[in-house]
Amino acid sequence: MLAKVGGTFLVIAVMATGAWGEDDFSLTGTYTKDASCRGEAARREDLRVKITENKIESNMGVCTILHRKRDGRTVEAQVECQVPGDQLILGDVTFTLRDDKALDFDDQDHTSPAVLHRCAD
Repeated sequence: MLAKVGGTFLVIAVMATGAWGEDDFSLTGTYTKDASCRGEAARREDLRVKITENKIESNMGVCTILHRKRDGRTVEAQVECQVPGDQLILGDVTFTLRDDKALDFDDQDHTSPAVLHRCAD
């Protein structure tokens, strides 16, 4: 999902539930956006994305998952995000589990693709 706030485009992510494995996987955890969760990247709050069972938190805002559907290694979700300026945004996002356990993220308009790298919790 993409939000334009003050002339800047923001990426908003979302979550789904489950347990890592061949038949199911979990998005719950802490991630860094487009950087391995080590060293300086792991300490940067602007890259940190925390996903719980019911919401996602980042410096961009807070999203609630409304609906989700899993198909193999992909989770499609509809989200509602509260972003700065009390703006409420609805949209669809997709997460695809990669072999390295990172998540490929894309929004419905394909304007903000990202890779979320799992941190050790």
